[in-house]
Amino acid sequence: MPISPTTSARLDHLLAAGQRTHRLPSVAAGLVRDGQLVWSGAVGTVDGRAHGKPVDSDTQFRMGSITKTFVAVAVMLLRDAGRLELSDRFGAHVPGSQLDDVTIEQLLTHSGGVQAESSDDWWERTPGGDWEALLASGVGTRFRSGRRFHYSNTGYAALGRLLEVVRQRPWFEVVRDELLEPLGMTRTSLRPTGAAAQGLAVHPFADVLLREPEHDAGAMAPAGQLWTTVDDLARWAALLGGQSSGVLPAETLAEMVEPHHVVDEPGQPWLGAHGLGWQVWNVDGARSAGHGGSMPGFLAMQRVHLDANGGDGPAGAAGDGVVLFTNTTASAALKALPKDLLRTMRELEPAAVEPWVASGSPEVLDLAGTWHWGASTETARFMGEHLVLGTPGTGRGSRFRRVGDGPDEWVGLDGYYTGEPLRVVRRGDGSVSHLDLATFRFTRTPYDPEGDIPGGVDEGGWS
Repeated sequence: MPISPTTSARLDHLLAAGQRTHRLPSVAAGLVRDGQLVWSGAVGTVDGRAHGKPVDSDTQFRMGSITKTFVAVAVMLLRDAGRLELSDRFGAHVPGSQLDDVTIEQLLTHSGGVQAESSDDWWERTPGGDWEALLASGVGTRFRSGRRFHYSNTGYAALGRLLEVVRQRPWFEVVRDELLEPLGMTRTSLRPTGAAAQGLAVHPFADVLLREPEHDAGAMAPAGQLWTTVDDLARWAALLGGQSSGVLPAETLAEMVEPHHVVDEPGQPWLGAHGLGWQVWNVDGARSAGHGGSMPGFLAMQRVHLDANGGDGPAGAAGDGVVLFTNTTASAALKALPKDLLRTMRELEPAAVEPWVASGSPEVLDLAGTWHWGASTETARFMGEHLVLGTPGTGRGSRFRRVGDGPDEWVGLDGYYTGEPLRVVRRGDGSVSHLDLATFRFTRTPYDPEGDIPGGVDEGGWS
C-alpha cells in the first residue's frame, strides 16, 4: 500500500535537509513495508556538481560492507544444501592458510580472531591480487578464535574464497545466480554499470570535492565491492524482512539474525551484536538487523525492523526497513538520517491492524489456566498457534509451538526454554495430570502429590 502524499512530502523534505546539512554530493534512500518499496527519494547529482546528472532510485552506489550479507547468505545456502557445516574448520575446505583452524561460523560472526585488514597496501584504495597473493602477504589471526568479536574484512575474503572452492566458480557468479537473479536484482554488479555515482570526498573545511578511486579489489572484493541501487537493495531489505521469495528458508534467516557476539565498545552499553553475516541492534527493546557499508567515496545503510515493537519510538510493522546511499567518504549523516526516515514513516503511516478473529482450537483448553512449579504460579494461555507459559522476556516465560499432530508435545521458542521440550502427561482417563517442562513439573496445585513430583512430596503435607 503506497504511503500518502503528505508523508511522502515530509520524507522528501527530511532527505533534502539531510543532504544540505551534511554536505552530501548526493543521497538516495528508500523505505520498505510488506516487502515493497513504498517510498524513494534522491537529492544531488552523480558528480556533486550543480549541473551534473541528478541521481535517482536507479543510480548505482557502492554498497561497501553490505556485500558481506550476500556472501553470508550464499554460505548458509551451502550449509542448507549439506555441502558444509558451520562447525567445519576453514582449512577442511580451503587448506593451506593461517586460517585453517578457524570455523566457518567464526568467520561469519567475526569471532575467529582474524586480522581486520589485509597485510598489503590499503585494499580499499588499491587494486587487489588473487587469493594466493593475499595468503602470501601473511594473513593470520590477532586473537584466539572464538574469544571475542573482532570485525574482519579479511575473514570475508576467506568466505568468498570458500564459495569459489565449493561451488567451483567465482564468488560473484554464485551470488548472481543464486541470489540476485532470483530476486530480480538486475542492477547489482561487481563494478559500476549504467548510471552510477562518482565516489567523492568532501573537504572538511571547504565546499570542494575530491574524486576517490574505483578498482577491482581482487580477493578482498567479497568484503565490500558490490554496487547497487535503491530499487535493488530494497528487494534485499524485503528478504531480510521475511519476504524471501523462496530464496532463503525462514528458519535459516531466523538463525542468521540471532545475536552471536556482542559488539563491545568500552564505556558503552551493549546495543549491537553480530549474527551470521548480519548486524543486529537492540535499542530499547526494538530489534532490527541489517548492515552498514563504507568505501572510499561511499557510505551505505540497510536496516530492517524484525518485529513491530518500536522501543522508545513509534511501533510499525515487522519488516519495515530503510536503505540509504551517499557518495561521500565520511559523514555523520548515517548515524541519524536512515533512522529519522524510518521513524517518520512509522509515525505518519501506522501499520495496518489485523482484526482479531477466534482461531483457536478447543482441544487444548485443558492446558490453559493456572499452573504451579513448586510454590510459584504461572498462567498458560494460547496466542494463535502458540502455548504461552508466563510472560516471554520476563523470567523464564516462553512461547511453545506444537511438535507433530497431537496436542501433547511442544518445544520452547524463547529465552531459557528455547529448544526445550514440554510434554503433557495425562491420566488413564485422558485428563491432564501435569506438565513436564525439561524435567520441571507444573501441577494444578502447588506440589500436587499426584503430579509425579521428583523427590516426592512430604507425607505430612502443608502445615
